[in-house]
Amino acid sequence: MQSVFEPTSVAEAAEALRAAERIEIGRTLVTARLDRILEHEPGDLTCIVEAGLRLSALNARLAEHGQMLALDPPGDPTIGACLAGDLSGPRRHRYGAMRDLVIGVTVVLADGTIASSGGKVVKNVAGYDLGKLFSGSRGRLGLIARVALRLHPRPAASATVVVETDDLRAAWGEIHRSQLTPSAVDVLPPERIALLFEGAQAAVDRQVETCLGARHPDRSVWDESAARQANRRPVQFAWQPCLLGRPGVGLAWVEDEAPEPPWPLLAERVRAAFDPEGVFT
Repeated sequence: MQSVFEPTSVAEAAEALRAAERIEIGRTLVTARLDRILEHEPGDLTCIVEAGLRLSALNARLAEHGQMLALDPPGDPTIGACLAGDLSGPRRHRYGAMRDLVIGVTVVLADGTIASSGGKVVKNVAGYDLGKLFSGSRGRLGLIARVALRLHPRPAASATVVVETDDLRAAWGEIHRSQLTPSAVDVLPPERIALLFEGAQAAVDRQVETCLGARHPDRSVWDESAARQANRRPVQFAWQPCLLGRPGVGLAWVEDEAPEPPWPLLAERVRAAFDPEGVFT
């Protein structure tokens, strides 16, 4: 028998995990109601959000202040799923992956312990960096509850250029050695490279003129890029990421039916240290 619990706070999630050790039935812990923006400091370009918040909802709120979380994975994952999978997209070329945008995290461990590290400013170095540790952990070390994020200003202008070539390696090498500074890059086999330029209008125009490619007036090429990325990912996080408990099995991050990539031996040793009872599987 399964019971479903949707915590609305970190404390409720911690109590649910503590109770999981005492009950004999499985418990599904759904993070969908942990979807608030807790703090936003526009002047510092930082915010603190709960893990169940969707990326699209966060960026819609940040757009009101001319800011964004510079992350573009396919679909519309939650912030918790972005960190658990260390998700990214073509913007990784300039801004990095999710692990590069996290400055603090609050997690709930298997025994209900609430642990936090980092802070609300980009250069904070206090404590062990749990954000990096939980990045790509796929939910096996604990429940990601809150995340402090580094933000970026929304660009005033943008333009997409697609370079067609019969030698992708040589073309990318030439672009990489040039003075061009694209915000996003993706290789679209067999013969295209998509580049996104962002910034002030004059700067964008100069880079487009320098780049020998065809300018695209719409974002259709990035829709194609997202579709290709989604198809080649070995694991996709569910639309409503949650923790699934079954008697004698424990808790696991719910994903689709695609096989998981191998779990490295070192990562398994870390998981065993965090969760010796095997609550998170």
